[in-house]
Amino acid sequence: MKKNNLEQLIAKGYDFDIEHSYRSGWEMFKAKTLYSMAYATLILSIQFLFVLYLTDIAFVFSVFLAGPLYAGFFLVANKISRNEEVVYGDFLNGFQYYIPVMMVWVVGQILVAFGLVFLVIPGIYLMVGYLFALLMAIFGGVDFWNALEYSRKLIHARWWKFLLLVLSLIVLNIIGILLFGVGLIVTMPLTYYIIYCLFEEITQEALLEE
Repeated sequence: MKKNNLEQLIAKGYDFDIEHSYRSGWEMFKAKTLYSMAYATLILSIQFLFVLYLTDIAFVFSVFLAGPLYAGFFLVANKISRNEEVVYGDFLNGFQYYIPVMMVWVVGQILVAFGLVFLVIPGIYLMVGYLFALLMAIFGGVDFWNALEYSRKLIHARWWKFLLLVLSLIVLNIIGILLFGVGLIVTMPLTYYIIYCLFEEITQEALLEE
Protein backbone atom coordinates (compact mmCIF):
# COMPACT_ATOMS: atom_id res chain seq x y z
CA MET A 1 0.00 0.00 0.00
CA LYS A 2 2.74 2.44 0.94
CA LYS A 3 4.62 1.68 -2.27
CA ASN A 4 1.51 2.57 -4.29
CA ASN A 5 1.11 5.78 -2.32
CA LEU A 6 4.74 6.70 -2.91
CA GLU A 7 4.47 6.03 -6.62
CA GLN A 8 1.39 8.25 -6.80
CA LEU A 9 3.17 11.01 -4.89
CA ILE A 10 6.18 10.83 -7.20
CA ALA A 11 3.94 10.94 -10.27
CA LYS A 12 1.81 13.81 -8.91
CA GLY A 13 4.73 15.96 -7.86
CA TYR A 14 5.01 18.45 -5.01
CA ASP A 15 6.78 21.58 -3.85
CA PHE A 16 8.16 22.86 -0.56
CA ASP A 17 9.42 25.98 1.19
CA ILE A 18 12.97 25.80 2.59
CA GLU A 19 12.35 28.65 5.02
CA HIS A 20 9.24 26.92 6.36
CA SER A 21 11.25 23.72 6.89
CA TYR A 22 13.82 25.65 8.92
CA ARG A 23 11.11 27.24 11.05
CA SER A 24 9.44 23.89 11.67
CA GLY A 25 12.75 22.25 12.54
CA TRP A 26 13.61 25.06 14.96
CA GLU A 27 10.25 24.72 16.73
CA MET A 28 10.88 21.01 17.07
CA PHE A 29 14.36 21.65 18.47
CA LYS A 30 12.95 24.10 21.01
CA ALA A 31 10.44 21.48 22.15
CA LYS A 32 13.27 19.24 23.41
CA THR A 33 16.30 21.50 23.53
CA LEU A 34 18.22 19.94 26.43
CA TYR A 35 17.58 16.35 25.35
CA SER A 36 18.59 17.16 21.77
CA MET A 37 21.80 18.90 22.81
CA ALA A 38 22.68 16.14 25.28
CA TYR A 39 22.19 13.45 22.62
CA ALA A 40 24.24 15.39 20.06
CA THR A 41 26.99 15.67 22.69
CA LEU A 42 26.86 11.90 23.19
CA ILE A 43 27.24 11.22 19.45
CA LEU A 44 30.11 13.70 19.11
CA SER A 45 31.83 12.22 22.15
CA ILE A 46 31.64 8.71 20.72
CA GLN A 47 32.89 9.93 17.36
CA PHE A 48 35.82 11.81 18.91
CA LEU A 49 36.65 8.73 20.99
CA PHE A 50 37.11 6.69 17.83
CA VAL A 51 38.96 9.44 15.97
CA LEU A 52 41.39 10.25 18.77
CA TYR A 53 41.89 6.98 20.64
CA LEU A 54 40.53 4.15 18.48
CA THR A 55 41.91 5.23 15.14
CA ASP A 56 42.61 1.70 13.91
CA ILE A 57 38.95 0.74 14.27
CA ALA A 58 37.40 4.12 13.45
CA PHE A 59 35.35 2.37 10.75
CA VAL A 60 33.28 0.77 13.52
CA PHE A 61 31.61 4.11 14.20
CA SER A 62 30.95 5.04 10.58
CA VAL A 63 29.75 1.58 9.57
CA PHE A 64 28.03 0.09 12.61
CA LEU A 65 27.02 2.99 14.86
CA ALA A 66 26.50 6.23 12.92
CA GLY A 67 23.30 5.25 11.09
CA PRO A 68 21.31 4.03 14.12
CA LEU A 69 22.60 6.89 16.27
CA TYR A 70 21.56 9.59 13.80
CA ALA A 71 18.25 7.81 13.14
CA GLY A 72 17.40 8.51 16.79
CA PHE A 73 16.79 12.15 15.92
CA PHE A 74 14.18 11.14 13.34
CA LEU A 75 12.38 8.84 15.77
CA VAL A 76 12.22 11.53 18.43
CA ALA A 77 11.09 14.05 15.82
CA ASN A 78 8.22 11.73 14.95
CA LYS A 79 7.16 11.55 18.61
CA ILE A 80 7.35 15.33 18.99
CA SER A 81 5.26 15.74 15.84
CA ARG A 82 2.62 13.41 17.28
CA ASN A 83 2.66 15.25 20.63
CA GLU A 84 3.83 12.10 22.38
CA GLU A 85 5.92 12.15 25.53
CA VAL A 86 9.65 11.98 24.84
CA VAL A 87 12.24 10.54 27.20
CA TYR A 88 15.98 10.63 26.60
CA GLY A 89 16.11 6.89 25.89
CA ASP A 90 13.92 7.40 22.82
CA PHE A 91 16.94 8.77 20.99
CA LEU A 92 18.50 5.31 21.11
CA ASN A 93 15.54 3.62 19.45
CA GLY A 94 17.34 3.76 16.12
CA PHE A 95 18.96 0.49 17.22
CA GLN A 96 15.52 -1.14 17.10
CA TYR A 97 15.75 -0.69 13.32
CA TYR A 98 19.40 -1.67 13.24
CA ILE A 99 19.57 -3.91 10.16
CA PRO A 100 17.54 -1.79 7.68
CA VAL A 101 19.08 1.44 8.94
CA MET A 102 22.62 0.10 8.79
CA MET A 103 22.06 -1.32 5.30
CA VAL A 104 20.68 1.98 4.01
CA TRP A 105 23.49 3.92 5.69
CA VAL A 106 26.34 1.72 4.47
CA VAL A 107 25.10 1.04 0.93
CA GLY A 108 24.13 4.68 0.45
CA GLN A 109 27.56 5.87 1.61
CA ILE A 110 29.32 3.38 -0.68
CA LEU A 111 27.32 4.43 -3.73
CA VAL A 112 27.87 8.12 -3.02
CA ALA A 113 31.60 7.52 -2.50
CA PHE A 114 31.91 5.62 -5.80
CA GLY A 115 30.04 8.40 -7.59
CA LEU A 116 32.30 11.07 -6.11
CA VAL A 117 35.53 9.21 -6.76
CA PHE A 118 34.87 8.22 -10.36
CA LEU A 119 32.56 10.85 -11.84
CA VAL A 120 31.87 13.44 -9.08
CA ILE A 121 28.50 14.62 -10.41
CA PRO A 122 26.71 11.26 -9.87
CA GLY A 123 28.06 11.24 -6.33
CA ILE A 124 26.64 14.70 -5.63
CA TYR A 125 23.35 13.65 -7.21
CA LEU A 126 23.09 10.59 -4.97
CA MET A 127 24.24 12.45 -1.85
CA VAL A 128 21.26 14.77 -2.25
CA GLY A 129 18.96 12.04 -3.53
CA TYR A 130 19.45 9.83 -0.49
CA LEU A 131 18.51 12.57 1.99
CA PHE A 132 15.27 10.75 2.89
CA ALA A 133 16.67 7.21 2.73
CA LEU A 134 16.85 6.57 6.49
CA LEU A 135 13.36 7.99 6.90
CA MET A 136 12.07 5.71 4.16
CA ALA A 137 13.66 2.72 5.88
CA ILE A 138 12.02 3.59 9.22
CA PHE A 139 8.63 4.93 8.17
CA GLY A 140 8.21 3.72 4.59
CA GLY A 141 7.78 0.02 5.22
CA VAL A 142 10.22 -0.87 2.44
CA ASP A 143 13.52 -2.75 2.30
CA PHE A 144 16.86 -0.94 2.23
CA TRP A 145 17.18 -0.80 -1.57
CA ASN A 146 13.66 0.54 -2.06
CA ALA A 147 14.32 3.04 0.74
CA LEU A 148 17.27 4.36 -1.26
CA GLU A 149 15.39 4.31 -4.55
CA TYR A 150 12.17 5.91 -3.32
CA SER A 151 14.21 8.63 -1.64
CA ARG A 152 16.10 9.24 -4.87
CA LYS A 153 12.97 9.22 -7.04
CA LEU A 154 11.05 11.51 -4.71
CA ILE A 155 13.88 14.03 -4.42
CA HIS A 156 14.67 13.85 -8.15
CA ALA A 157 11.47 15.81 -8.88
CA ARG A 158 12.82 18.84 -6.99
CA TRP A 159 16.53 17.98 -6.98
CA TRP A 160 17.88 21.49 -7.49
CA LYS A 161 15.79 22.84 -4.64
CA PHE A 162 16.97 20.00 -2.41
CA LEU A 163 20.55 20.83 -3.41
CA LEU A 164 20.00 24.36 -2.08
CA LEU A 165 18.63 22.89 1.13
CA VAL A 166 21.62 20.55 1.54
CA LEU A 167 24.08 23.38 0.87
CA SER A 168 22.34 25.54 3.46
CA LEU A 169 22.53 22.71 6.00
CA ILE A 170 26.23 22.25 5.28
CA VAL A 171 26.81 25.96 5.89
CA LEU A 172 24.75 25.74 9.07
CA ASN A 173 26.97 22.96 10.44
CA ILE A 174 30.17 24.68 9.33
CA ILE A 175 29.07 27.62 11.46
CA GLY A 176 28.53 25.14 14.30
CA ILE A 177 32.09 23.86 13.86
CA LEU A 178 33.54 27.36 13.74
CA LEU A 179 31.93 28.11 17.09
CA PHE A 180 34.67 25.98 18.65
CA GLY A 181 32.68 22.88 17.70
CA VAL A 182 30.21 23.60 20.50
CA GLY A 183 27.70 24.92 17.99
CA LEU A 184 27.35 21.40 16.58
CA ILE A 185 25.31 20.32 19.59
CA VAL A 186 22.68 22.74 18.27
CA THR A 187 23.16 22.51 14.52
CA MET A 188 23.34 18.70 14.41
CA PRO A 189 19.89 17.99 15.91
CA LEU A 190 18.44 21.01 14.13
CA THR A 191 19.63 19.58 10.81
CA TYR A 192 17.87 16.27 11.38
CA TYR A 193 14.70 17.96 12.61
CA ILE A 194 14.59 20.14 9.49
CA ILE A 195 14.96 17.07 7.27
CA TYR A 196 12.28 15.23 9.22
CA CYS A 197 9.82 18.14 9.06
CA LEU A 198 10.28 18.37 5.31
CA PHE A 199 9.86 14.62 4.90
CA GLU A 200 6.68 14.69 6.97
CA GLU A 201 5.29 17.63 5.02
CA ILE A 202 5.87 15.93 1.68
CA THR A 203 4.91 12.34 2.56
CA GLN A 204 2.36 12.63 5.38
CA GLU A 205 -0.58 11.51 3.24
CA ALA A 206 1.41 8.68 1.68
CA LEU A 207 3.20 7.37 4.78
CA LEU A 208 2.94 8.99 8.15
CA GLU A 209 -0.81 8.92 8.49
CA GLU A 210 -0.57 5.13 8.60
